[in-house]
Amino acid sequence: MAVAMAMASQGLMTSSWQEERKAATIERLWQQFFSDPSQWWDTRFIKRNLKYPDFKHKYGKKALWIDNRFNPPWVHARLAAMVNCQQQERGRSSDSIVRMEQLWQEFFSDPSQWWDNRFINKKSSNYPDFEHKSTHEGLWIDGWLNPPWIEGKMAIITSGQLQSDARIRSRAPDSFCNDNLSKLCQEGRLKEALHVLELMLKQNTQAPINTYVVLLKGCAKRKALAEAKQVHTLIIQSGLDSDIFLGNTLVDMYAKCGSVLNARKVFNTMPQHNVFSWTAIISAYADHGQGEEAINLFQQMQQTGIAPDKVTFVVVLKACARTAALEQGKQLHSDIIKCGIESDVVIGNTLINMYAKCDCIKHARQVFNKMSERNVVSWNAMIAGYAQNGLGKEGLGLYEQMKQAGVQPNNVTYGILLKSCASSAALNHGKQLHSDIIRSGFEPDVVVGNTLVDMYAKCGCLEDARQVFNKMIEKDVVSWSAMIAGYVQNGLGKEALALYEQMKNEGVQPNSVTYVILLTSCASIAGLEQGYAKCGCIDDALELFNNMNERNVVSWSAIIAGYAQNGLGEEALALYDQMKQEGVLPNNVTYVILLNACASIAAVKRGKQLHTDIIRSGFQQDVTVGNTLVDMYVKCGCIEHAHEVFNNMNERDVVSWSTMIAAYAQNGLGKEAMSLYEQMRQEGVQPNSVTYVILLKTCASNLALEWGRQLHLDVIRSGCKSDVSVGTTLVDMYAKCGCIEHACRVFNNMHERDVLSWNVMISGHAQQGLGREALTLLEGMQSEGMIPNAITYVSVLSACSHCGLVDEGRHLFDSMFEDYGVIPTMDHYACIVDLLGRAGCLADAEDFINRMPMQPNVVVWRTLLGAAQHHGHVEIGRHAFDCVMKVEPENDAAYVLLSNTYAAVGQDG
Repeated sequence: MAVAMAMASQGLMTSSWQEERKAATIERLWQQFFSDPSQWWDTRFIKRNLKYPDFKHKYGKKALWIDNRFNPPWVHARLAAMVNCQQQERGRSSDSIVRMEQLWQEFFSDPSQWWDNRFINKKSSNYPDFEHKSTHEGLWIDGWLNPPWIEGKMAIITSGQLQSDARIRSRAPDSFCNDNLSKLCQEGRLKEALHVLELMLKQNTQAPINTYVVLLKGCAKRKALAEAKQVHTLIIQSGLDSDIFLGNTLVDMYAKCGSVLNARKVFNTMPQHNVFSWTAIISAYADHGQGEEAINLFQQMQQTGIAPDKVTFVVVLKACARTAALEQGKQLHSDIIKCGIESDVVIGNTLINMYAKCDCIKHARQVFNKMSERNVVSWNAMIAGYAQNGLGKEGLGLYEQMKQAGVQPNNVTYGILLKSCASSAALNHGKQLHSDIIRSGFEPDVVVGNTLVDMYAKCGCLEDARQVFNKMIEKDVVSWSAMIAGYVQNGLGKEALALYEQMKNEGVQPNSVTYVILLTSCASIAGLEQGYAKCGCIDDALELFNNMNERNVVSWSAIIAGYAQNGLGEEALALYDQMKQEGVLPNNVTYVILLNACASIAAVKRGKQLHTDIIRSGFQQDVTVGNTLVDMYVKCGCIEHAHEVFNNMNERDVVSWSTMIAAYAQNGLGKEAMSLYEQMRQEGVQPNSVTYVILLKTCASNLALEWGRQLHLDVIRSGCKSDVSVGTTLVDMYAKCGCIEHACRVFNNMHERDVLSWNVMISGHAQQGLGREALTLLEGMQSEGMIPNAITYVSVLSACSHCGLVDEGRHLFDSMFEDYGVIPTMDHYACIVDLLGRAGCLADAEDFINRMPMQPNVVVWRTLLGAAQHHGHVEIGRHAFDCVMKVEPENDAAYVLLSNTYAAVGQDG
């Protein structure tokens, strides 16, 4: 009896626990619904029975019932408070009838734009008979909202007539094979799916086009390029390669698998294109960082007379945003107004994002203010725009307006705002947001929780971060990694490692990010306690690695990276050998790490062995691996091998080209670098900021002003002029080529300037002997709140030296530590010796050297020797020469300087 009661009690407890879990799940779904109702279908007025949900998610298998007994108590009140929802309820029935009639009219005008699911995919009466291929809206032949003329129209148009077009997407397949293929693709078993398709074809069974589409989408989802190419081959063999729908799917698939080149080949061979074809290829280039080509393709599309649709505009606007192509974005905005779709909420949201990314926050706000309809995404886009442009306060102000307008923030809203607070260390605002999150019911959301942990950690409030972390009902690997990173960022390496142990005990598997953080943690402990970062870090990291119950390719790659990043390339390569012996196969990330290790120690022999292993494992066509191979050979001095790898790459991205251009530039082959740049553009690859920085540095070192000017024009056309590194390199190039006015013009037009920008500008004036102007720039730098560093003071002291500003130079040297904590280095001491020597204060210079807190190097003594030669001071010159000889007995320059010193005073050395 007691046992029975115990079992019953246990059963009740289990049932209660299960009900609590179910209630928690449903509460999260309602929170998602209220955060953005536009992502859910309101099916209350078309539901066929009580089993059909009241709200159904548009993109997932999520459903909600208003009368569900597991609903949280606040649901009905929230529904009642949704004014917009109430307005829709009053007119929903009539609006739905009008929309249904419009859909049927669209169907009968062009049935080829609709899936006919009656013979293939209709799994239940809830599944539509016809589904639009783009919008996924559905039609039911027996739908109660249908207009009265549907039955007669359907009777006239027979099933055979509907399917007579050769491009129709359903061909009465073997439904078992089709369902089997779909299931295999969903499970990622693509090779088995291919085998099933090949068997069908061998048995002379014509596979329906939908089957190929399912396979291609499965390949795209898994980024399985090799399997996708096999499907493509089967499509060609089946004679279906001229089908426009399959062509569009192939373009999209190749793009998602990272092969833009193959996507373009398919597009170019298609006998005809429609708006979906153009949108797919434009999207391919836009998503792979080639925004300029995407914009060019859009212009070609317009020239062919094909009108863009809403999706096309969204894709091209995103391309403009990524490339900061403001002028093209404005032209698109004008086209959108002409097309009459400016009021579309998705278009409006994308316009806001484009203007914000192009640093035109005023234009973004104008679009936002003009929108007749705004959803939560609209508010998020505008808030994100402020955050991206460093206007955190304005973003928070808009958040308050959002709440006043009755729009419920979602987890994305809070994520944007919390990241803004974290980057600006705005703790008080962060705490206020935390309170709002609790009130709105988003505290259990794992993404919001992770961002809260990160915000508190970056603001230095580890206790608050840990409190949020401990309260999280659900924690993923990001949650643990964020908390571990918080400890590491605040110098608490031991606590980070302790949390890592707790993470393992709770069964959460670390990822590569976690291991990188942990390696940093080990380094922090080593730096604080052992004083020897490399060995201490690796010892702790290796202990972590050895204690792992199961070691996969990710953990092996992490420990190998730990050794490689700490300068222990040989040990990293030895671990690779051990990894292979234990039967763990490397992946592309492993090879990238190992190739970088070879590059760091110039181990070209091991690099070549790795190259062989890469070919055997099939990773030779991985673009990242190819790029790293090129880089490895370059750093090992094997330019020819690098060029051979580059030429053999099937696909080359902007990194590939930039790496090869850098190889030529670093080896003094400026002409070859510029020639490769021209070839890069001819092949349609858009250079990025890194490419331009490499080339502009080449121009600076070769004093190639004309090349530099041409590159400046290309930078403006590409939209990269707002990049701070590009702007800084342009300033440096003009200054080194003697065009200080052009350098000033570029500098003054820069939207953002960092310490390096100011240093380059100051150095440029110093090189031109403009000491006073260099000092003025230093004052301007300080007035803008920029903190000078050691390099800044070297440039300013050099400027003072060349212009004879002795008092100013000595004052700067004496105050640099007190004002900004800059500790003088050997370069600063050499500058002061040069300053005093040029001014003829040789005794002061010698006395300054004797009082140095470190042993003077050859540069310091040779500087004094040069000053002695210039002023004909034999005694000091002889002493400086003797000091040089003690360090470098074979220094020919010192002998020449001493000889010239004697000659200057008519003595024989």
